[in-house]
Amino acid sequence: MPITAEEREQVVSELKRFAHDLNLTDQQKEKLQSALVEAREKVAEYLKKNPNTTRADIVAKVKAHRDEISQRIANFLSPDQLVKWKAEMSKAREFLGQKLEA
Repeated sequence: MPITAEEREQVVSELKRFAHDLNLTDQQKEKLQSALVEAREKVAEYLKKNPNTTRADIVAKVKAHRDEISQRIANFLSPDQLVKWKAEMSKAREFLGQKLEA
């Protein structure tokens, strides 16, 4: 079930707040954007190859690569930023998990 326009706005608002809280440098912003774009491209490629994939399958695929993604992010965040990142990712996983159950 896709997210609603209202939920999308909530996500955008949260991402903006989170980005501000992290206080990223311009270089960190570029690296994070690159990582997110690459991840999105991988998901799109997977969906193209597997058009009947369920949302649960996608979540499982992302979970399988979570350590790799976390390490890539950890390489350019400060220790304080990394603590904030992990806390926010925990909240996001909880939100997405609830959305999957709906």
